[in-house]
Order: sequence, then structure tokens, then C-alpha cells
Amino acid sequence: MTDITSSGCHGAHLRCRGGVAPDASDRTARAAFCGVSALLFAASVVTTIAWSRSMTAMGGLPMSGGWMLPVMWTRMCGESWLGAAASFLAMWTAMMPAMMLPAMMPTLWRYRRALGRTAADAAGRLTALVGAGYFVVWVLSGAALFPLGAALAGIEMQQPVLARAAPLAAGAIVLLAGVMQFTAWKADHLACFRDAPGHSLPADAAAALRHGLRLGLHCSAGSAGLTAILLVSDMMDLRVMAVVTAAITLERLAPSGEATARVIGAVACTAGLLLIARAASLG
Repeated sequence: MTDITSSGCHGAHLRCRGGVAPDASDRTARAAFCGVSALLFAASVVTTIAWSRSMTAMGGLPMSGGWMLPVMWTRMCGESWLGAAASFLAMWTAMMPAMMLPAMMPTLWRYRRALGRTAADAAGRLTALVGAGYFVVWVLSGAALFPLGAALAGIEMQQPVLARAAPLAAGAIVLLAGVMQFTAWKADHLACFRDAPGHSLPADAAAALRHGLRLGLHCSAGSAGLTAILLVSDMMDLRVMAVVTAAITLERLAPSGEATARVIGAVACTAGLLLIARAASLG
């Protein structure tokens, strides 16, 4: 069994014992990896854009306070709650590669290279399992978010007073998300995607899946604030999605991730304060 080394909270940074020479087989593996990743990313982007346009065409429900409730948190005419949840989860799953793959690709590639002399097809399967484990966590996060969002939407539709307070609450959530960017909790989870000492990790299917699940848990926890901004700012707004995707990618890949996270936090805090001021002036 091949042993590989993972880094940072059970590891994002992996290396092979003895190293991997950058030979022709390595270049071929890189080309295949980039090709598959590009196809998955492109398919996710196209699907997300199509879904966003469809949701925009349907519009939203006008609420007290002068804002629109996105229809993704409600049932369509004749639709069951199970059907609404399935539709939301399908939409969430389709958009996750477009949002998370740019930040995840370097980590997956380091894992792929760390497998060293493992046969190309086996290395590809193990890398795919790491990616699958990572995205499974995000899919489960979506499954947990829908009932919460749907319940909140139902309360807002029945209680106009709470609906009028929603813009103010959204600003407070954005502000809180910005503050979270400065915390040690955020820094610890972010470190799991950056260079740090690690431990030995067996290169087999079960270990690969567990490694992907750990990465997904750390990523979803570390991105909780930015995900909250996406949700309260209309998840299917392509502009908001692009900004949140850029923020998640930058704080994981920039030379100084913690400093980048703080800059993003400062921007989010400013946006939250502006939203609160705007909501207060309208109220």
C-alpha cells in the first residue's frame, strides 16, 4: 500500500515519499486532470447560468418591507415539499462545482501527485473519491439548509412584521459574516487548505473518501460566513455568486490566506453596515 502525507488538519498538502519526478507521465496526468476538471467546471457553470435565468424569469414573491422572496424557498403550484426540496438540492448540487472547484483543484492535484507510482487509473479513481467526498459534504449542507430556509420563508409570509425586518436582518448577517473572517476559528479551518505539517495517510479508497470528507467539513465550516452572504443576497444571483466564489478562491490560493480573509472580512463588514443603514432608512 502506498503511503502519502497529508497536511493541515488531516491535510490538504500531500507529498509522495521520495517525491515525484516531473516526467512525461506526470505531464499526461496533469493534462487529464485539468481536462476533466475543466469539463466539470464548464458543465456546472452552464447549468448554473441556465437555472439562474429560469429562476429570474419566475421572479419572486413581494414581501412587506419592499423586498422579494426568492421562489426557491417556496413550493410551486401543485408541488409537494419533497419535490421543492429535491429541486433546491439539484440546483445546489449543480452550482457547487462552479463555486468550489477553482479553490479545490490545487488540493486535488497535490493529492494526485502524491500518489507517486500508483497506476494512473487507480490514482485517478482515488483522486475522484477525494473530490466526491468533498462535494458530498456540500450536498448534505444544502439538504440541511433547505428546510431552514423554507421554514423561515413560511414564517415571513405569515408574519408581515418579521418580513419587514428581513432586510435589516440580512445586513446584520452580512456584518456578522465579515466579523467571522477575523476569528481564529476561521483561520484554523483555512489552514487546512494550506501548507502545514501532517500525518501519514494510506492511499486506498476508504482513506481517500475520508480525506475528501474531512476537506469538505473544514471547507464548509470555514466558508460558513461567505455561504451565509450568498444565501441572504439571493443565491441564484450570478453577480453575488461570482463575488463569493472569487472570495473563497482567493483566501485559499493567495500567498497570505489569512490576510486575504481579513481583507474580505473588512469588505463584508462595510457591506453589512451599508445594508443595515439602508434598511433602517427605509423602515
